[in-house]
Amino acid sequence: MKAKWIALGCLGLLVVAVLVVGGSIAGTYNKLVTLDQAVRAQWGQVENVYQRRLDLIPNLVATVKGAANFEKSTFLAVTEARSKVGQITGGQMEHLIDNPEKFRQFEQAQAGLSSALSRLLVTVERYPDLKATQNFRDLQAQLEGTENRIAVERMRYNEKARAFNTYRQSFPQNIIAGFFGSKFAEKPYFKAKEGAESPPKVDFGK
Repeated sequence: MKAKWIALGCLGLLVVAVLVVGGSIAGTYNKLVTLDQAVRAQWGQVENVYQRRLDLIPNLVATVKGAANFEKSTFLAVTEARSKVGQITGGQMEHLIDNPEKFRQFEQAQAGLSSALSRLLVTVERYPDLKATQNFRDLQAQLEGTENRIAVERMRYNEKARAFNTYRQSFPQNIIAGFFGSKFAEKPYFKAKEGAESPPKVDFGK
């Protein structure tokens, strides 16, 4: 009889242990899902502001092309940089945070576009009649606002990614996350290049 009670006690302890471990795994899984979804939601905001900039570029290029003697190579560089961004994303932008290499390529392409836009806007300074048009004044406000939003949304994305990565890398979450393969892979960060602490200045000569 004593052996029977001992066996029942051991079985009870085993059941309790399974329930505790199972509950811990379930809680960790749910927290990982919550943090992962927060990263993806913020990535959607990053996507929106970058798309806003892409949508503004055709109007900018069209306006510049209408100016007499404006350097053709300058706006062609912007067009080509915009095209490169499109080639990187290929309609799969929502998957970039699951592919660190593609994420880096995307970041580099966007940096190239920012550089091309900056060069174009500097060139505009040599065309006072062009920068004084109403169209340019409108584009100035829109581009400046968009560049600022890009900087803000990138920062917010990094904060969400850092929260996820910190939790995921902690023990025992790192072990549990490992059970699910790439589903809870670490999230890549946007990295500011030297001299890129602030968004590109958009100034058509106010």
